Amino acid sequence: MSAKRAVDLAGSLFLLLTLSPVLLAAAIAVSVTSPGPTLHRARRTGLGGRTFERFTFRTMRAGQVTPVGRALRRHFLDGLPQLVNVVRGEMSLVGPRPLPVEPAPAGPERARLAVRPGITGLWQISGRSELPWEEMTVLDLHYVEQHWLGLDLMILARTVPAAVAGRPPVRVA
Repeated sequence: MSAKRAVDLAGSLFLLLTLSPVLLAAAIAVSVTSPGPTLHRARRTGLGGRTFERFTFRTMRAGQVTPVGRALRRHFLDGLPQLVNVVRGEMSLVGPRPLPVEPAPAGPERARLAVRPGITGLWQISGRSELPWEEMTVLDLHYVEQHWLGLDLMILARTVPAAVAGRPPVRVA
């Protein structure tokens, strides 16, 4: 087992245990405030092009973000179920964003398939959803080329304050 996989496994199990009250509260909040499944499952492409189901809390109903979903998304709590994907070996704590199965990555983007996708990454600590898609892609590819355990630990350390601070609210003009 590699050092990265050992950190992923130990870290995700620790987080699942420590955050179990938060996971339970979020699951209850999603369940009682809108009908439908608590978890959203989406097919993603991972290491070596293998597909898997990525788990997140359901945050939308009929094309609209629910009030509970808005709160979960603001502090990135909607992605906590992905810790199960990390334990299963489908994802890593740190890596490039998991890509949808279609369209299959082509050109330089195929390089992403050389590493497991992550719950967090350079894109998360560098501006998150406020970044244009092209910049997120550049950060993902930079991570693929330069990843090492020290970079992962730095990204994890910077993810916590980013998640606590949350996304700025979306302003509608």
